[in-house]
Amino acid sequence: MAAEIVNPRSDSDNSTEGAADEPFDPAFALHRGGKMAVQATVPIRDKDDLSLAYTPGVAKVCSAIAEQPELVHDYTWKSQVVAVVTDGTAVLGLGDIGPEASLPVMEGKAILFKQFGGVDAVPIALATTDTDEIVDTVVRLAPSFGGVNLEDISAPRCFEIERKLQERLDIPVFHDDQHGTAVVTLAALRNAAKLTGRGLGDLRAVISGAGAAGVAIAKFLLEAGLGDVAVADRKGIVSRDREDLTPVKRELAELTNRAGLSGSLESALAGADVFIGVSGGTVPEPAVASMAPGAFVFAMANPNPEVHPDVAHKYAAVVATGRSDYPNQINNVLAFPGIFAGALQVRASRITEGMKIAAANALADVVGDQLAADYVIPSPFDERVAPAVTAAVAAAARAEGVARR
Repeated sequence: MAAEIVNPRSDSDNSTEGAADEPFDPAFALHRGGKMAVQATVPIRDKDDLSLAYTPGVAKVCSAIAEQPELVHDYTWKSQVVAVVTDGTAVLGLGDIGPEASLPVMEGKAILFKQFGGVDAVPIALATTDTDEIVDTVVRLAPSFGGVNLEDISAPRCFEIERKLQERLDIPVFHDDQHGTAVVTLAALRNAAKLTGRGLGDLRAVISGAGAAGVAIAKFLLEAGLGDVAVADRKGIVSRDREDLTPVKRELAELTNRAGLSGSLESALAGADVFIGVSGGTVPEPAVASMAPGAFVFAMANPNPEVHPDVAHKYAAVVATGRSDYPNQINNVLAFPGIFAGALQVRASRITEGMKIAAANALADVVGDQLAADYVIPSPFDERVAPAVTAAVAAAARAEGVARR
């Protein structure tokens, strides 16, 4: 049976007030007409302005770029704009809802780029889920953009799409569902470990979810020096002895689970120092209680965390969620605007592991001396965040030789 569609406002009503026979919904009111627009950065007040902004003046700039292609970064918006690309197959908690239905989220992402990083972004929702078609389309669009942010593309295709695009393009390609989540998670984990007098190497983590975020977090934490991590999917711990693994999970099995665990997520949590949830569902309270003393619970599913904070606080030293109404929100907006701003600032050809680690360290350092159990990660509205991440990423890009200015 199809879901009932509720029209938030009559077709003839363009006001921000709800119709008399309908309840007012502020979400629909805010989204009416879209959440963004293109705005000129130069005035066109008279024929002289027009002749400079368009013909004949623009021809001089076009000719100069044709002779020296690198000038496109100086005389167009290319170095300041990111394409936000999706196929609508893994949208927030909604799943495969298609390209049109994904547009409100992509618009939202674009305005977050602008608000929190000063980066312009353009939503691009593609009417295909074919990996090669997506790659070919983005490659053809790439001359207009300084970077590509892949968004809400389902696993495992997202891994291949990102890899193929970065192989073919000389601009940064970044799948935020993977790497943005991983960067913010590492920053929070670093500070949680610092708060409790431990290092990353002392910690054993268990991740619930082997999709885009779970795979990226596991690899990134190991790259940053985590002691060990096991990842669980719907069938249990991803381990070398399982014969049902996809190629992505087979690779994950080779990198993770040094302790050789098998069986269920719940059994793996016994004695674990860290739980990271990026899957949804509910972890039974006895499994949380079985974790090591002073454990960390990062239950990041939205809107319902895998472990409710009230339960987690009974057993954990630090609790984080993906929600804004609890302390320690693991929010990607802490990472991606500054990461792209830093990469664009130096015209980086890609975003490296070192640049992501630099972003995580800078984000963790913003907390500084205010570090506490309910403050291991800063707020997205902390004005220090984006400048700190931007500067760290730009410096790392130069150090790693991927910067071009």
